[in-house]
Amino acid sequence: MSESRRPRLDTPRETRRSFVRRPALDADAFGVFAESFARYMGTAKFLLWMSFFVAAWIAWNVLAPADLRFDEFPFIFLTLMLSLQASYAAPLILLAQNRQEQRDKVVAEQDRQANARAHADMEFLAREVASLRMSVGEVATRDFLRSELRGLLGDIEELSRPDLSTEHQPPPDQVSRPGP
Repeated sequence: MSESRRPRLDTPRETRRSFVRRPALDADAFGVFAESFARYMGTAKFLLWMSFFVAAWIAWNVLAPADLRFDEFPFIFLTLMLSLQASYAAPLILLAQNRQEQRDKVVAEQDRQANARAHADMEFLAREVASLRMSVGEVATRDFLRSELRGLLGDIEELSRPDLSTEHQPPPDQVSRPGP
């Protein structure tokens, strides 16, 4: 009985944290967001806006009076902001790449299946063409039939033509018999 009370080591424990609610994230919606973000970060528009932002930051902190500068040390806060942006951009870009890789795998599998079907169809058609060639080899061709018909026509003409050797001979009852 003591064994039945102990949990098995190969079975995960049940968690009873009913007081902790994790937010339900739609993985597909987040993936779509990551792809659109990664797509936007790869545009010239993003690079121009980011360049404008960095140039404005540097200009403000160099040209503004000392009491209006918000980055007291030489661009430490700018470096922190760019690092923060990169730390969020990198995983989003990787997520977008992973989703693209999954789509590419699906497309590659569909292409492989289509190629396999096309290959099977080509093999079937090749067998059919080979069988047709063999069948055509056994079928009488037009030239063969013409030559056979010519031969038969010649045979018919020979049979219907009166025999010249029998025409010049008198009928058997008129044959002269030698007298006694």
